[in-house]
Amino acid sequence: MKAHIKALGGASLLVILAATAGQAQTLPPDPPKFEAQQSPSFVGIGDILEYRALPEYSEPAWVAKNYVETGKLPPVAERLPKEPMVYKTANMPDGVGVYGDTMRHVIGGRPQGWNFLAGNNQGWGGIDIGMYECLTRTGPLFTIKAEELQPMPNLAKSWEWSEDGHQLTMHLVEGAKWSDGVPFTSADVMFTWDDNIVDPNVTPAVGTTEATFGEGTKLEALDDYTIRWTFKEPFATQFLYQMAYGNFCPNPAHILKDHHPKYNPEATYETYKNFPPPDYMNYPVLGAWVVTGYRPDDIVILRRNPYYWKVDEAGNQLPYLDEVQYKLSTWADRDVQTVAGTADFSNLEQPENYVESLKRAAAPDAPVRLAFGARTIAYTMYPNLSANGWGDPDERGQAVRELNRNADFRRGVTRAIDRQQLGDALVKGPFTTPYPGGVLAETSFYDKTSTAFFPYDPEAAKADFEKAGLKDTDGNGFLNFPEGVAGGGDVEITMLINGDYQTDKTIGESIVAMMERVGIRVIPNIVDGTTRDSLALSGKFDWQPVRINYPELSTIVQNTVALAPTGPQVAYGHRAGADGSLDLLPFEQEMVDVVNKFMASRDPAEQVDLIKQYQKLYTDNVYAVGLTQYPGALMINKRFANIPPGAPIFLFNWAEDNIIRERVYVPADAQRPEYQLQAETLPGEPG
Repeated sequence: MKAHIKALGGASLLVILAATAGQAQTLPPDPPKFEAQQSPSFVGIGDILEYRALPEYSEPAWVAKNYVETGKLPPVAERLPKEPMVYKTANMPDGVGVYGDTMRHVIGGRPQGWNFLAGNNQGWGGIDIGMYECLTRTGPLFTIKAEELQPMPNLAKSWEWSEDGHQLTMHLVEGAKWSDGVPFTSADVMFTWDDNIVDPNVTPAVGTTEATFGEGTKLEALDDYTIRWTFKEPFATQFLYQMAYGNFCPNPAHILKDHHPKYNPEATYETYKNFPPPDYMNYPVLGAWVVTGYRPDDIVILRRNPYYWKVDEAGNQLPYLDEVQYKLSTWADRDVQTVAGTADFSNLEQPENYVESLKRAAAPDAPVRLAFGARTIAYTMYPNLSANGWGDPDERGQAVRELNRNADFRRGVTRAIDRQQLGDALVKGPFTTPYPGGVLAETSFYDKTSTAFFPYDPEAAKADFEKAGLKDTDGNGFLNFPEGVAGGGDVEITMLINGDYQTDKTIGESIVAMMERVGIRVIPNIVDGTTRDSLALSGKFDWQPVRINYPELSTIVQNTVALAPTGPQVAYGHRAGADGSLDLLPFEQEMVDVVNKFMASRDPAEQVDLIKQYQKLYTDNVYAVGLTQYPGALMINKRFANIPPGAPIFLFNWAEDNIIRERVYVPADAQRPEYQLQAETLPGEPG
């Protein structure tokens, strides 16, 4: 990570004077030193993989004996593509692996179904990353040299731009097959595009829309293994990142098409979304593992995909691990069980667990190793900036929207937040650092001198609120709306909080207390994560503190459109009203213009300067209220090999993708065959 951190300019270090309340804004403090952080080794994409035919291929002995020799499966060479993806041995931390064993996960989510693009998630925690493959891949990019940074090939093995840059031709892996043996072709890609992403009645689990790939973008199939994109803007390389997890992971048309309302008059979009349900086993996938077992509130079991299209240089069909398990518990329990050795893998991201986890992992007999990455986790509080109907607010809600759009009010809110106290409420020690908002520190595009920071100052906050027209007119200690606005009552703000995480609840409780000190009554609306997502996407909130693990604020080059309200349904805190229009504030329009220029630019120096402009606009105007920033830690059982050093739990993607799980293995003398629940079995017929 540190090799990507560059000095992005020589702007003056002079303190910027605040525009209001007479209180100086400053540069943000530097994050504290933290010795437990690791850094990766940097390579080129060509050092990791290539596509080529090998002289011969092999697979686990039990697969050959139980399935090939009995005629249940064709030989492994016939199940692989013409030119499979080949992982190079030199890039594997521990070299070519051996077959066997299982990786045991614990997750707090619950599978809603297997139709990811229609809106049902698989419970998160890496299930979907193990099942689905996408056109490009981004997770392992944390190891790629800055000068070679671009999405990795995946199902799209190569691509080239037209001379004018408006068309991108992609070549798919020829001969890859779904896990049930049906060929994967451009027909699956077009079904995914035309009948899922473009269809306005289908809402993917990660919110992908046609606009995710640029306004006016078109996609067509030229033949079974060639597709062509047409973009409005030339050389729109940023959309290559959007073709990775989880925006463009093709769906099996041969399974889903019959359940889509376009092709089945008896189907509805609701029945399509809910097919197949969680108890539907062996759902065809292109990923390394296939779901073969499910018990509600107990466990999800995935077994190796016999048609997986990747191999190592010795010709061993991947994955090395035969089985992956997901115990259905809680997110906090994931950390506890991994430290205890009853689970094997965790993205340690709940800071209240950090100190105890470090202590237990330091013991000589600890089963788990723990490595912290960069501070790529942060919390931001988004105010709802839409005043023209998004979320259908009542009189009070509309009055709050107008306050949110007032620069003095937003500055008052950010000055009322004691970020150091907020971080300490989560975890003591050198973990957290105050987060001013915008581009994350410790990432490539961050520029401290372009970042405005409003220190904690409750008296200055009160002055800002007074300038915004708020006074305590009834003497009860809370500020009132001006006369004639919402009945002149107390300013009451509803804050939408994800109740699935203790961290979110702690942050919410702290904000409520801090805002009360300056006369603002905040009412927490604590709901489960699924309900929170639904309310947030429909605009039914005043404020919402959100854990920022969105790639646009860490990588910038990924999901870039979401850096600002570049479209009617793009921004987290500002979307179009009922009439489809956006009521952008002047600085928001400037942000949109800067982001659009960034996406159109092919000049790295110009891009760096544009993000400096973006950061200044964001933080000067308090587009959203930054709260706290901290690192996550990858926890993994010591018996696993081929874990790359410095793997962040989240940067371009989650750690389950970053570590390239299909290459991970357990040495023969460390294997625990008793952990497997469906030993020596492969996925059967879908159903």
